[in-house]
Amino acid sequence: MRKGQNYNHPVLGQKIKVEPLKSMKDISSIKKLLADRPRDLAMFTIGINTNLRASDLLSLKVKQVRGLKPMEEISLTEKKTKKDRRINLNKTCIDAINQLLATRNYRDNDYLFHGQRGQMTVPYLNYLVKKWCADINLRGNYGSHTLRKTWGYIQRTHFGHSLPELMEVYGHATQKQTLAYLCIQPEEIKKIYANEI
Repeated sequence: MRKGQNYNHPVLGQKIKVEPLKSMKDISSIKKLLADRPRDLAMFTIGINTNLRASDLLSLKVKQVRGLKPMEEISLTEKKTKKDRRINLNKTCIDAINQLLATRNYRDNDYLFHGQRGQMTVPYLNYLVKKWCADINLRGNYGSHTLRKTWGYIQRTHFGHSLPELMEVYGHATQKQTLAYLCIQPEEIKKIYANEI
């Protein structure tokens, strides 16, 4: 990195990889931080409990989620791939959504997550995720994509779901791509070398 270059603004043509949240303790700390902010808590909760991209998360409308029961299905068209997707929202998501909907009178066509100027933008969500992580003193590079990555990381490391399962859900072509995406591969290789024979 050149002197004076901002780490969060890559050189033209380069990308910065964001990390998943890797600890249930950190996830709990962020939820506690957002406990009195229903919009932010719902965004964070749905983001880490699904594999939605930030643009798809922010495009959710109230009519898609109002009155849902845990594990009921919603459908949407992904902005990036234009593919139709069906996802199920667990009880934690539904509870966060209901808490948010109770804060004001939402119309069916309202975006679930809005800012002062209407629909929330991905850059603003990126800013919020960075701020939440900084507020709990997490070191590393985090952003809006952290939410989607966290879902897969925790599914693999905490709940034991296999790489082929996660590869399928993410739509990746190879398991190696999924390992790299979830920032797991380097950690697993290091653990192999730590085994003493």
